[in-house]
Amino acid sequence: QANLSLIGGLLQPTSGTIEIAGTDLTTLSPVALADFRLRQVGFVFQFFQLFASLTACENIAVPFRLAGCSMREARQHAEVLLARFGLGKRLSHRPSDLSGGEKQRVALARALALRPPLVIAEEPTGSLDSRNGEEIIRLLRQLVEDEQRTVLVASHDQRIIQVATRVLHCEDGHLVEL
Repeated sequence: QANLSLIGGLLQPTSGTIEIAGTDLTTLSPVALADFRLRQVGFVFQFFQLFASLTACENIAVPFRLAGCSMREARQHAEVLLARFGLGKRLSHRPSDLSGGEKQRVALARALALRPPLVIAEEPTGSLDSRNGEEIIRLLRQLVEDEQRTVLVASHDQRIIQVATRVLHCEDGHLVEL
């Protein structure tokens, strides 16, 4: 988890550098780093990290608003994403009214809102039953195949290995290719 947080610019290393898409994250100001994360990296977390007081549509609208879209534009974009993920009829529901699979699809849609080239998923199937877990794996694989995105997944779910193009194992703090 800490490795993903470092790669995504959520944490700063105590030494060394982190370069993503030609940008050294350790040299960015806090404002520039926040903008980098907003536009270049989408995050999907095991426990969804949705805003409990916001509807599904409002949760997805957040990155659009942060990027400068009007509320109307943000809502329109969010509705399109919700429909894409099969949640068009759940847009006014709050996270407490959604199933685990629905919450994770909202979280994935939010991560994709600004079309970031890198999507980082930390245990994206960890809180889901097998059917919903398989659906999230399918959606992540589709991002790689159809949209040419880089999807970095940290998981104990062996099903992800079956669809991955490259598998690394973290052993004693070092990455080893399987």
